[in-house]
Order: sequence, then C-alpha cells, then structure tokens
Amino acid sequence: MTEIPKIRVVAAVVVRKDGKILCARRGNAKNPCVAWKWEFPGGKIESGETPEIALARELREEMDFPVIVEEKIAEVLHAYPSCEIEMDAFLCVPETADAKFVLREHVEARWLAASELFALDWAPADLPIVEKLSA
Repeated sequence: MTEIPKIRVVAAVVVRKDGKILCARRGNAKNPCVAWKWEFPGGKIESGETPEIALARELREEMDFPVIVEEKIAEVLHAYPSCEIEMDAFLCVPETADAKFVLREHVEARWLAASELFALDWAPADLPIVEKLSA
C-alpha cells in the first residue's frame, strides 16, 4: 500500500487596517478537491526555509504582494485523497497601506470582514481557519 505524501504548507491571513481579510480563489487545479475553491494564499515550505520566510516568498511569487508576517494563529492537519497537508497559518499585514497585488495563481480575490467569510466556498483545509476567524 502506498503512503500518501505529507506536504508542509503555510497560509497568510492578510488583514488590512480596516480589518478586512484577503481571500483568494483558485482556478482549475491538479487536485479537484481544491479547484475553484477559496483559500488563504500561501504555498509549500522549501527545504531550509522557516515557515515565515516561505510565506513571504510565496506571496511575492504568487501575488507580487509584500507582507509582514506576524504571529502564527492556527495549525491545520488535513487529509486530501492525494496528500496530507500540514498547514501553519500566520497573521500578516501589507507592508504599506497602499500595497497592491497581482493575481498570478488565483482567478479572483476579495477583501472580506470575518463575519462574511462563510459566504465563500472554501478549500477544506482552510475551513478550520475560517471557523477560528469567525468565532
């Protein structure tokens, strides 16, 4: 029996000064469980990286979005059919008040209040973070 791969990833809960949270929607994905789902942006931790460095790098690469990574706010373990995700979520803030981003890996993005998060169709691994933020 083949063991499913374990992947360490990071997610950014980017919060603006007005309290709105960045939500990003994937397009068609290799993993059908997350295709067209909403997520907190982020990605894989590369060898030799701390989670904080990986998260800042991923947001620069995927969104050209400079952020300041603050404290870890959640740890999530989630098993998809093809892999197991170990995800650390960090509170982040844009480096500057007028910082903009470019969608390179996502098809849509929204800034929402915590009370509005449940209106979106979230990737399963991101749901525990949504629940924590909405509590």
